[in-house]
Amino acid sequence: MKQMYGQRAYVQSAGVKNDMEIDGFSVAVCQELGIELSRHRSRSFDEMQNWGDDLSQFDLIIALSPASQRMALELTRFHHLDIEYWPILDPTGLGETREAKLAAYRQARDQIRTRMLDRFGPPTESP
Repeated sequence: MKQMYGQRAYVQSAGVKNDMEIDGFSVAVCQELGIELSRHRSRSFDEMQNWGDDLSQFDLIIALSPASQRMALELTRFHHLDIEYWPILDPTGLGETREAKLAAYRQARDQIRTRMLDRFGPPTESP
């Protein structure tokens, strides 16, 4: 998001829970597009609130899994936020070989990129 749209919007990545580091396959397929994820840290919604991110200051939550959509809907009982659900392929556990796994991760990455372009329009920053 930041690579394509720069500072046009404040973006925070969060999930239902934070129980692992960023997946190495995610890092690898994003690096192919010049996106650096190796230092990215996954956060949970609870961590965001504990670190001072006020969810009511956000305009939109994009949920990529049914679990994150349920959590977002629960949070919006108290805050007015728009929620969009983008059903994206979960590549974890797919593929037997490294190349097959990378292909699944590329497919998920490309699905997210396509949804971003459809929702937010052409990039405002050079990719």
